[in-house]
Amino acid sequence: MTNIKRRNFLKAVGIGGAATVAGFGCAANGSATASRSAHVIVIGGGSGGATAAKYLKRFSPDLQVTLIEPSATYYTCYGSNWVLGGHASMDDIAQTYDALASRHGVNVVTDSVTEVDPAKRAVKTAGGTTMNYDFLIMSPGIDFRYDAVPGITAADAERVPHAWKAGDQTRILRSQLEAMPDGGVFVMVAPGNPFRCPPGPYERASMVAHYFKQAKPRSKIIILDNKENFSKQGLFVAGWAQHYGDMIEWVPSSRGGQVEEVDVANLTTISDSGLTTFKADVLNYIPPQQAGAIAMQTGLTGDGFWCPVNQQTFESSIHPGIYVIGDSSVAGAMPKSGHSANNQGKIAAAAIVNSLAGKDPLAPSTANTCYSLITPDHAISVAAVYALNAEGTLAGVEGSGGVSPADAPASVRQMEAIYTKGWYTGITADIWG
Repeated sequence: MTNIKRRNFLKAVGIGGAATVAGFGCAANGSATASRSAHVIVIGGGSGGATAAKYLKRFSPDLQVTLIEPSATYYTCYGSNWVLGGHASMDDIAQTYDALASRHGVNVVTDSVTEVDPAKRAVKTAGGTTMNYDFLIMSPGIDFRYDAVPGITAADAERVPHAWKAGDQTRILRSQLEAMPDGGVFVMVAPGNPFRCPPGPYERASMVAHYFKQAKPRSKIIILDNKENFSKQGLFVAGWAQHYGDMIEWVPSSRGGQVEEVDVANLTTISDSGLTTFKADVLNYIPPQQAGAIAMQTGLTGDGFWCPVNQQTFESSIHPGIYVIGDSSVAGAMPKSGHSANNQGKIAAAAIVNSLAGKDPLAPSTANTCYSLITPDHAISVAAVYALNAEGTLAGVEGSGGVSPADAPASVRQMEAIYTKGWYTGITADIWG
């Protein structure tokens, strides 16, 4: 019962999308004068960037905040698997920036950043504009390492979609699934750690199976994985057996799941030095990942693929004055998720406002909740609380959070499905509302 109570508390936190940072309420006190002439630019209008822009204005209304995002409509990756399963539409996962501009006073610029000059504290956009900043928050999401596996490039994404950035890719993959014959094979290649949304590939398999069960019941799903285990594995496997029988097959790295080459023309993956192949009717290759392109270009990753930060404030460990939040950052034990990005946006916003006011940074305590649908009425979840440890790393708080009970009755799974939809409504309102 203790674990369930803790998890229910986290669900309540998750529905509001709230991060707990001691002293948030006083973050803006006395800071308006200090920040009146300061300009903060936020790059990227996803879960992290939009949250940061909104909360900068909430903590310090006189602050000048500019959000630069190339798309007028943003499609959330969380929820996109529901579209693939026919459980939701693209409109259901579409978010706009109207409220940030009209209600919160954020200057929203529909453009993309082509260059950041940390020394001059300036950004250049594709539209030809140069803007100076006092502080910069970067939330550029992920990019893909197509060079990690021979035979496939970014140019092949229409024939072999990744659909790991929601929008056109989601539509392409959904159309391919609809066109696939009954009895066909859907092969998904899951990426290695770390990657955006650790349970995402396995929820995707679940939602595609939900669609197949109704429309193409003789079809097969194969998940090729270069890992030996995955998030919420026991709960997923039990749910698959319960609802889909043997429709879904998970292949770990030790049994040929480590894809070494992709034959795009023949929709075939090659493993085990050519000894193991999987032929697909629809092939969904999710490449290995790295920080968003503008973060790599700015040198925020150093010699690696992700951006090291001070995990108390999310200020870059490489370029002072630049804060990196969301999937691109190295955030200790926090997973790369929309909920994490939402929390980190608030932490960075508070750190900047306090810095402008001459105050010390706060000690963050933050949470993550991740729901996954196995069917529209059967969901599972994992939740955790994180705090800074003695080494300055965000680590899980002992005794907090937990996963859905393995032996829960159908009524609990159904209630978690309701929580899933409530979480989505709550967190998107917190970010873009």
